[in-house]
Amino acid sequence: MTTEIEWWDYDDADEFAEAVAGDAGFVIESAIDARGAAVIALSGGRTPWPAYEALAKQKLDWKRVTIIPTDDRLVPMGHELSNVTGLAKIFMAKGARVFPITSDAAEDYKAAGRAADARLQDVHWPLDFCLLGVGADGHTASIFPGPDFDEAVAGPKERRALGVRPDPLPPEAAVDRVTLSRAAIVSARALAIAISGKEKKAVVERAINEGPLSTFPIGRVLSDAELPVDIHWLDA
Repeated sequence: MTTEIEWWDYDDADEFAEAVAGDAGFVIESAIDARGAAVIALSGGRTPWPAYEALAKQKLDWKRVTIIPTDDRLVPMGHELSNVTGLAKIFMAKGARVFPITSDAAEDYKAAGRAADARLQDVHWPLDFCLLGVGADGHTASIFPGPDFDEAVAGPKERRALGVRPDPLPPEAAVDRVTLSRAAIVSARALAIAISGKEKKAVVERAINEGPLSTFPIGRVLSDAELPVDIHWLDA
């Protein structure tokens, strides 16, 4: 595996949140200086939300920032499982553009994915920054094992998003998803991962060692990525 990985370990939750926010803020500021705008993708899950709150406190030119979720569940806006709803609550008051990749609950997740991909074609690309989380099963964004896995990790490079149905559906969120593709993720100008707990660290370490033959989605996503990856790990 050729990907350059750098681990950052923390035992203090506030320090972890400030470090992740610092990484994101630096990239946002640099992108605005270089190109007049920044486009970033942020993951769902519980771990990164304190970092998002810390990021929102930074004095950035938020009106030049577009934020999209790395993935979202096919639920109505305002639903507790909606990632874009959570991001909007934190960042829209700052003036950032929070860009949904889903429009509502949808019966046809494949069609929802095609609609998301079409919508994202109007967004400046590549991403300036992408922050991923990792599940205990090794999934990242909503790239899960299942019938859509190969399409997510090995589909056309120009495809930015697709609809997916995890198999099995996670019991805590048993709904279809839309996710950024592996190609969209690894094309980002800066890529970071935020995880907590020894179990997830062990999963990521194993996935990295397995490389392109990894049984974990995160391993397949990271395999042969051309940019360095910072992994922020909180020993929670």
